[in-house]
This record gives sequence, C-alpha cells and structure tokens, in this order.
Amino acid sequence: MTDARQVRDGYTAAFNDHDLDALLRTVSPTGVTVSPEGLSQGREELASYLEQFWEAFPDVRAVVTESFDVGDAAIDELLMVGTHKGPYVLPDGREIAATGRSVSLRCCYVCVVEDGLIVSLRLYYDQSELHAQLGISCG
Repeated sequence: MTDARQVRDGYTAAFNDHDLDALLRTVSPTGVTVSPEGLSQGREELASYLEQFWEAFPDVRAVVTESFDVGDAAIDELLMVGTHKGPYVLPDGREIAATGRSVSLRCCYVCVVEDGLIVSLRLYYDQSELHAQLGISCG
C-alpha cells in the first residue's frame, strides 16, 4: 500500500466518523482543497467547510467504490450518501433549508500526498445531480 493510499484512507475514515481533528491531521497546514463549492487553502478553511457540510448532512458517509494509486496520488471513485437535515450553502452564497431528502452522489477524489500529508485534494461531482436529488432549482 502506498503512503498516499494510507493517508487518503485515513482521511476517508475520519470523514466518515466526522472526526475533524483526525481528518485535519492527514492534511498539510498549507493543503489546498478544490471542489464545486470552491477552494479552501489550509486546515482552517477546510475545517470551516466540513463543519458546514456535516451540519447540512449529519449522517453523510463516503462509500468508496473504486481506488487507484499513481505515484504520490490516490484516486477514489465513491458515493457520498446522506440525508439533507440542515442548511446547505451553495457556491453563490444562497442557503438551502433542510429538505429531509436522501442523497447518493457519485464523486471522484484526486488526492496528492507529500511527506505523509495531503497537499492537494480535488473533489469532482455533478452539481446538477445533487440539486436534482435535493429537489432544488439552481438555474
């Protein structure tokens, strides 16, 4: 198992446990995370995003369906599954009140590890798919 895979798997386990401290220990202090929601630089910004996300989807879990490793990169295809039970902030700043709807969102993470810490984490998913599952219009 590569170092990148071990670190990525640690991140996923901490995400699923909603253990922010353990999750942040896998990320470089200057790590960058990019997703459809935007960019976070460093642990503080990532922590802020995750706290909001976990509030919106308090039972969310990442279910890895495929994993690939290439050098210092760990790549995961997964389903993000959970229930929308709290406010969800869209990239444009609008807040969507809890809908009570379940989501099962296909995602892909590309994670680059240096010196045992995540320096780059990129999350890809179809925003339209999420909006449809939540029953919201974002046009």
